Amino acid sequence: MTVLAETGWAKINLALHVRARRADGYHDIETLFAFVDHGDGIAARVAETDRLTIDGEFAEGLSTGGDNLVLRALALLRERYGAARVPPLAVRLTKRLPVAAGIGGGSADAAAMARLVRTHFLPELGDATLARIMAPLGADVAACVASQTRLGVGAGEELSPVPELRLGGTPVLLVNPRQPVATGPVFAAWDGIDRGALYGDPAGRAKLLAARNDLQRAAIAQCPAIVDVLTALGALSPWLARMSGSGATCFALFDALAERDAASVKLAASHPHWWQMAGALR
Repeated sequence: MTVLAETGWAKINLALHVRARRADGYHDIETLFAFVDHGDGIAARVAETDRLTIDGEFAEGLSTGGDNLVLRALALLRERYGAARVPPLAVRLTKRLPVAAGIGGGSADAAAMARLVRTHFLPELGDATLARIMAPLGADVAACVASQTRLGVGAGEELSPVPELRLGGTPVLLVNPRQPVATGPVFAAWDGIDRGALYGDPAGRAKLLAARNDLQRAAIAQCPAIVDVLTALGALSPWLARMSGSGATCFALFDALAERDAASVKLAASHPHWWQMAGALR
């Protein structure tokens, strides 16, 4: 039986500026999304009924029921296009990315499920349509559908390309201290100070270096180990090291694969208990 496959690419926020709290419970943000060429795995085959199994390093404790974002993505597409076009699927999610880690997680997996269904059953759908259908699953899902470098504004769902940031192929190292950080409390603890816009013109590497992550202080209050991760990454001479999203994952960008790989080896020796993933930006 044919096995269908897709990847939930790890998401990082190269920068994240929080501008205001909104009445709907979200925050107005300006963020630069980028994606790494590794992530969670989705495999599926046509079956009699939908079912989800989860394996991988970070599978423990995850729901396999209808509340899982992977099955919710499948259900949204079936509601829109019908069971004749979106058949029941037996899905296996291989969870390689840590949970509650600021790198996409469930949003990336939901987007991967949506792309898998689109590729094999709904090929007429473009990214914009697919993102609109997935919108109820969260603001990050739209960016994860495209999984390409984008500027996100609003709650992060209003996306535009940033061609001046030619980052494809940039070596990247992701590091997490294996401590989950919940997104909601971090946003709730933001100090409410608007420290200014992320993007002006032009916007290249210099602009990125001058940017920031406005959630870093609130995340560190929940997870002080973020400071240790950022300090360790900064000592490895990347051209940029920053926390992603609401933490606790941090990333480092390098100019050469050899620099990234040497940094990975050194970090594994000094902090063997930390999770890390080496890759390149898509």
